[in-house]
Amino acid sequence: MTPAARVQASIEILDDILAGMPVEKALTGWARRSRFAGSKDRAAVRDHVFDAVRCKRSLAALGGANTGRGLMIGAVRAEQGNLEALFSGDRHAPSPVLEAETTRDFTSDSERFDIPEWLWPRFSASLGGEAIPAAQSLQTRAAVHLRVNLLKGDVATALLALEDNNIKALPHPTCDTALEVTEGARKISQSRAYANGLVELQDAASQAVVAALDLKPAMRVLDYCAGGGGKALALAAHKGLEVFAHDVNAGRMRDLPARAARAGAKITMLTTDEIADVAPFDVVLVDAPCSGSGSWRRAPAGKWALTDERLQDLTAIQTRILTQIMSLVGEHGTLAYATCSMLNDENGTVVDRFLERNPKWRESFRRSWLVTHGTDGFFTAHLTR
Repeated sequence: MTPAARVQASIEILDDILAGMPVEKALTGWARRSRFAGSKDRAAVRDHVFDAVRCKRSLAALGGANTGRGLMIGAVRAEQGNLEALFSGDRHAPSPVLEAETTRDFTSDSERFDIPEWLWPRFSASLGGEAIPAAQSLQTRAAVHLRVNLLKGDVATALLALEDNNIKALPHPTCDTALEVTEGARKISQSRAYANGLVELQDAASQAVVAALDLKPAMRVLDYCAGGGGKALALAAHKGLEVFAHDVNAGRMRDLPARAARAGAKITMLTTDEIADVAPFDVVLVDAPCSGSGSWRRAPAGKWALTDERLQDLTAIQTRILTQIMSLVGEHGTLAYATCSMLNDENGTVVDRFLERNPKWRESFRRSWLVTHGTDGFFTAHLTR
């Protein structure tokens, strides 16, 4: 495929996404219809599409319309690319650009920095002077981070093993087990280090949430909202812990047994009905359902799907979960609340509300990581009695 044909393919996929189709489904559908596209073509089109979804508001402004064509015109303008060459109308290229499609500019900071208009005041209040830098970071691709599994080796061993598969990485300062991949990220899933469980894909701040816990051998630890099990695996890499994982949607954990086996980790999965019989726990970690604002670089559609009503629903869910699970924590144990959000509504406000309603509890630790730190945005607080 020519560069222009890749742009045209991206336009068609983006039109499907703007019509309501999930991003991955739209990309998969195009790939199945386009057997002629090679791996480099598919990768390039995928990058075009994700870049456009991340920057939907600003690119629509630069391209004159919130359409697939408008977004791709905006993308070429933003990169100071050659519009005439890519929009020539020749063969599989999109038709030439009209003057009216390149005359509009930004009307607000929220449009320029790709944050929904209704959310910008809360985003700014939450991040203060970091709001614009954080929004700019969300316009870019996230780095690929790995967690070194200390059950299988150390950082030096992992770096050498990755190098054997032409994957280059560097230690990340956010967490002692974190690596940032600088070259060969697309090879990770096929690498020996990954297949042998020496490394796992996990953001450095997500690792740091676990590392912030005061973990000691023989502790019983529950990852309450385990999802795919990334934090449960990070917990289980601490020797001597008894680790349990639960998710209200057990299907989210379906790959966890295989991942744990690959990592050499022992994790006991619990259903909702089983938890009370196994409690109490020394640590209950709850990575609560949230807006995902800290990971919008990886899942950019979530930025545009979030509404004020949905945010209010999420904060109610977060408060309810904390209230429901506090009885699972042992007398001197820790309830660790976490989100992959940078919004105060879901972070400090939820914790403060919980403490006001439950005066026997106190906060012993609070920490935030922002996307400007070279990680996903995360928040965690430790609550004890």
